[in-house]
Amino acid sequence: MNLEKIIAVARGEMPADLVLKNARVINTFIGEVEQGDVAICGDRVAGIGDYQQARESIDLHGDYLAPGLINGHTHVESSMLHPVRYAQAVVPRGTLTVVTDLHEIANVCGAEGVKFVTSWAHKLPLDMMLMIPSCVPATTLETSGARINADDVKNLLSHPDVIGLGEVMNFPGVINGDEEVLAKISAAEGRVIDGHAPGLGGKELNAYIAAGVLSDHESTTLEEGREKLKRGMYLMIREGSSEKNLEALLPLITDNTYKRCLFVVDDRSCSDLLRQGDIDAVVRKAINEGLEPVRAIQLATINPAEYFRLHDRGGIAPGYLADLITITDLSRLEIDMVFYKGKLLAKQGKPLFPSLQLKVDSYQTMAKSVRIKPLSIESLKLASTGETYPVIEIAPGQIITKKRIEKVRIVGGAIVPDLEKDILKLVVVERHKASGNIGLGLVKGFGLRGGALASSVAHDSHNIIAVGSNDDDILRAIEEIVKMQGGLVVCANREILASLPLPIAGLLSPEPLEKVVAQFEKLGKVAAGLGNLPPAPFSILSFLALPVIPELRLTDLGLVSL
Repeated sequence: MNLEKIIAVARGEMPADLVLKNARVINTFIGEVEQGDVAICGDRVAGIGDYQQARESIDLHGDYLAPGLINGHTHVESSMLHPVRYAQAVVPRGTLTVVTDLHEIANVCGAEGVKFVTSWAHKLPLDMMLMIPSCVPATTLETSGARINADDVKNLLSHPDVIGLGEVMNFPGVINGDEEVLAKISAAEGRVIDGHAPGLGGKELNAYIAAGVLSDHESTTLEEGREKLKRGMYLMIREGSSEKNLEALLPLITDNTYKRCLFVVDDRSCSDLLRQGDIDAVVRKAINEGLEPVRAIQLATINPAEYFRLHDRGGIAPGYLADLITITDLSRLEIDMVFYKGKLLAKQGKPLFPSLQLKVDSYQTMAKSVRIKPLSIESLKLASTGETYPVIEIAPGQIITKKRIEKVRIVGGAIVPDLEKDILKLVVVERHKASGNIGLGLVKGFGLRGGALASSVAHDSHNIIAVGSNDDDILRAIEEIVKMQGGLVVCANREILASLPLPIAGLLSPEPLEKVVAQFEKLGKVAAGLGNLPPAPFSILSFLALPVIPELRLTDLGLVSL
C-alpha cells in the first residue's frame, strides 16, 4: 500500500482510482446505514464522504454498499469443485474471504492435498485463509489416507495464509488428555483454534474450552448454544446442505450476544452454491426469519473478521480492503456488483473474471487415490449374532444419528435389509491402503426401496461408503467408484443409472460448475426414483461414517458408538 497516495486520496487532494457515488453504506462497526461516496485507492478504501475526483466513478443511485462476505468455516471440498470452479461459484454471490479447514483432502493426501489447494488459492479472485487440519486422521476408529502430527502442524502454521488450527474434532481426546491432540493444540498456542463439540456440556465442556478451543459450530439446540456462549465460546451458527441449525439457534442472537456469533456453512454442495448461494444464502434466510438485515450482515462480515483477527476486512472504512458488494434490495439481500480489492469482478450473479484453464496434468498428482482389495458378494454378508442388531437412525436435517436396537431380518444366517421397516445395509470399504477392511452395518431412515448409492466422499477419512437394498447393487456401485477413481453413483439391477466422477483425491471434479451441478442433480433425481429418500441423500450418506458425531456410526473398522 502506498501510504502517501492513499492519504492524499483520503484528503481529497488526489483523484481516487474509483469512487462509488451515492451509496447507502452499511456500517458494520456500529450497525447503521450512512449516505456517502466511497473513494478507493488501489486495493483499499481511502475514505467515505463527499469525493468528486476519480479516474472512474460508478453511481450507485442509493443502492446499499456492504463489505464483502466472509465464510468463517467451510470445507471447500464439500462443493466437489476444483478451487477454480469454487471461486466461480461463490465470488458472484459476494463471498470474498473463505476460512477453510482442508481436512477432507488432507485425510486422503495429507500435506500434499493442502498444498494442492493452496497452490491454486493465490490465483483466485478471493482470499482463502487456512485453518490447519487438527484431526488427520480424525480418530483411531477408522483408516485414513494420511497423518498430520504435531510437528506437521507447527511447520504448516508458518505458512503466510494459515491463520490457526482447524476444528479439534477429537474432543474426547482433549478431555482425556490425549498426548498427540494436546501437542497439536500447544503448537497453535496464541492462534485461533476452532472447536467441534456436539452435545458437550458441563465439566467436560469446561475442560475442552480450558485447553484453548475458542469456537464451536456443532450446536443444534438453544440450550447447547447458550451454554457454550456463557462459557466464552464464539458460536458459529451453521446452515449447510445437510446440517441446518439456523432456525433453532437464531433466538440466541441478541444485543448482548451478537458479537460472539457468526454465520458459517460448514459443508455446502455445488448445487446449493449455484441455486441458492454460499454464506449469502445464510444471511438471506436469517433476514427472512426475522433478523434485522444489518445485524445479519454483521454476522457474515465484521464478526468473523474480528474472531479470526483479520483486521483489514469486514467493514467499510479508511485503510480497509476494498472488498465490497452492492445490494439493490436489503430485505432480500439481492446482490448486484462484487468488488474484490477495488476491482469489479461480478455483476448480477455472473463472474466477470476469466476462467483458468485446467489441464489433466495440473491435478494428476491427486488422481488414482482409490485403492481397494478386490471385493466379492461373500465379503458383504453381515453375519447374524441374534434376533436384534444395532441400527443407525438418521435424524432429519441433522448430521447426528440415533442408535436403535431393532429386530432384524435374517436369511441363511445373515442379516439382510428389511424394506418394510426401512432398514438398509450400510457398507464402508477402506480405499487408501487396500487393506481389505470392510465395515458392515444397518441404517434406518434412508427410504430406498431398491438399488444402491455409493460414494468416495465419506467424512472424514473418505473411504468408500454405500447404502443399498441388496448386496448385488451395493457391490456393483462400489466397483464403479473404483473404476472412476472416486465419485458418486446410483445403481439398480446392477446397472449404473447415474454417476459423478471425482478424480481429484476422490473428492473433487475439474469440470465446470454447471456440468458438475447437472450431474449431481441428476444423481439426486435418479436416487429419488428409487424410494422415499430424504433431501440431500448423498450428503447424509457422507456423514454416516463420521465417528466423532453421536450416536452411532460405521467406519471401515466397524460400528462406533458415542
